[in-house]
Amino acid sequence: FSLLRETLPFRAPQPMTATCFVARPRARRRLGVMRTLHLGLRVADLERSIAFYTSIGYEVLGDVPATELGTLTMLKLPGDEFVALELVHNPADGRVEPSGLSHFVIQVEDMHATMAHLAARGVQADEPGSPDGSADFWTAWVTDPDGYRIELVQWPDGHPDGMTRSDLADPGQSR
Repeated sequence: FSLLRETLPFRAPQPMTATCFVARPRARRRLGVMRTLHLGLRVADLERSIAFYTSIGYEVLGDVPATELGTLTMLKLPGDEFVALELVHNPADGRVEPSGLSHFVIQVEDMHATMAHLAARGVQADEPGSPDGSADFWTAWVTDPDGYRIELVQWPDGHPDGMTRSDLADPGQSR
């Protein structure tokens, strides 16, 4: 945000006169396309976390040293065009507590091949299970060195690459 503040022109507030103020209704603006860009995770030991995340398939794109948050290491999965995960390392912050974040999810193409890949790299994972009892819908869990839980999902054939309203118990409900 500091870079953003430095690049945006600064305008001093204009004094208001006490004579008359007319409120004008604002036109509703459409937000346009939005998407989640990446998730930032605080990590205690950057090298240990990089070793873990690269062993489960992430690629390191690079880092941004000495930000106000600490060193930021940017990771992506091989099939992703953009950064998906940012490891935030600042030793001055002390111990990392993964409170507040329940888990994040990684889609895998073949759960059983992924389990073999993880085991060969020494990553412990829970035994995969099929939420609906089918042979092509699988989930499993791994935990990173700082305690963040990661759900691995193999969607059934023909399923979109993410959850949609049709995956919910009552797809007609929205908030």
